[in-house]
Amino acid sequence: MPAMTAVDADARAGAGLPAEAVGPLARGVGVLRRLAEAGGTLSPSALERATGLARSTVDRITATLARMGYVRLDGRDVVLTPGVLELGNAYLAALRLPALLGARADTLADELDESVSLAVADRDGIRFIHQATRRRALSVSFRIGDLLPAERTAPGALFATQWAEPDWARWRTRRAEDPRDTAFPAVPPRPEPATADDTADAVEAAFADRVRAARRDGWALDDQLIEPGLVAVSAPVRDPRTGRVACVASVVSHTSRHPAAELPATLLPRLRTAVEAMEADLRAAPPPEPGPAPAGLATWTTATKQELGRDFVESLARGLTVLTAFGEGRPALSLTDVARATGLSRATARRALLTHEHLGLVAPAAHQDRTFTLTPRVLDLGFPPLSRTTLPRLAQPHLRALADRVREPAALAVLTADGTEVQYTAGADTSGVLTVRIPVGARLPAAATSLGRVLLADADGPLSPELAEAKARGYALADEELESGLRSVAVPVRDRTGRAVAAVNVATHAARRTLEDCVQRLLPALRATADDIQRDLHQVSRFTKVPTT
Repeated sequence: MPAMTAVDADARAGAGLPAEAVGPLARGVGVLRRLAEAGGTLSPSALERATGLARSTVDRITATLARMGYVRLDGRDVVLTPGVLELGNAYLAALRLPALLGARADTLADELDESVSLAVADRDGIRFIHQATRRRALSVSFRIGDLLPAERTAPGALFATQWAEPDWARWRTRRAEDPRDTAFPAVPPRPEPATADDTADAVEAAFADRVRAARRDGWALDDQLIEPGLVAVSAPVRDPRTGRVACVASVVSHTSRHPAAELPATLLPRLRTAVEAMEADLRAAPPPEPGPAPAGLATWTTATKQELGRDFVESLARGLTVLTAFGEGRPALSLTDVARATGLSRATARRALLTHEHLGLVAPAAHQDRTFTLTPRVLDLGFPPLSRTTLPRLAQPHLRALADRVREPAALAVLTADGTEVQYTAGADTSGVLTVRIPVGARLPAAATSLGRVLLADADGPLSPELAEAKARGYALADEELESGLRSVAVPVRDRTGRAVAAVNVATHAARRTLEDCVQRLLPALRATADDIQRDLHQVSRFTKVPTT
């Protein structure tokens, strides 16, 4: 278990909070953090041990988070769901940097065939806000939201060129309390000091030297600071309004591809060109148009409290909704703005903001009186374990629920590259003696399956009458064409652009269900499942890429 920070200790015990802070909100944030650190899944008893909370408190908090769609209760486990990403998405949308610069990072990664990341400063650490990764056997990358100690990264040296003495003092305090970096689960802990080079004074001297070099050169190098074999070169992307470092772009590789000494010659020139283009994009970006603020949140929490009673912690739900008031075009909000966006009273919004400020999730906005902004620490609340998911993983719990509901097997599939076959990527079986079992990975002719037809019907250009009908109806049927007795119905799963990237179906035996029964009884449940999968996909894919296989 990672070492506790002071903030986490407060969240665990509810101690040390300001008098007007909301204790249940602090404890709920602590539960989300512990779940994220554990990879997204913990049992209630493990949460009880990890947080120091009473089991009854853990149960009420997780029941509340489940009703909000942030976790699901899966047997004996509490599991983070994509719904919780609305908190981190609010921060990333308000920040704008991923939306403005992400395409440049992706292009650079394609050109160099290396992973490229964007990171922002988070106190005396750095936190990733965008990742363009390579899909190869030996891949080097972190997850969006991962927090790393500044002294073990190339971006950290660049951010530290702007530190004042209080920043250095805070860094020294953290290093003294946690010399092995156990509070940073994304990196391997430092070994126990074995030589004079490993002492605290030596670490500080080495980092100070790297900061001076970064200030002189305008770039920084990571020569296996995190772990053996991993190297990176980084350059700052400066805010055109202030001249300060807005984020840092890094090209990450390993020593078998690029020895660290060669990075300035092999990768840095192209990185600098990309950074110049990013800074030009920031200068040219028009002011953001405010997106729609959340609506009716206070009404929803009140109605839910009346429905569920003491099992629903209304102060926790209301406190978390305050974070969703921020977003694109709403990076800095006053107390009045937050109250108006959420429908909460000013007093309730004020107590929530005070609590979030104490927990490090919001901070007073720079150069704007009486306003608040979200901090990168909002990404602690579930983003890292969910930012590296796939469409099959997103779909699996929904397929399981569908199969249990209709008592027929359900599956997810995608079209192969040539469009002639469908490949099964996820599924949920039933326990009947006579049932349909098609294993994940199997490929079948697209034209003979309901899954294939509904995906082929999404293509541009002329369609056959059968596919045109499927496109108009929004579903496709297959009646004993692949195999005698096998009948199925399928609907598409669409990405944020509306493109069908996969399909889900329910299969049955012709003796059990007529075609009319498939349409009247199976199709509504199937469409609801596709909607649930799409909602999760749209949430996760707003700032991350979700592989379809």
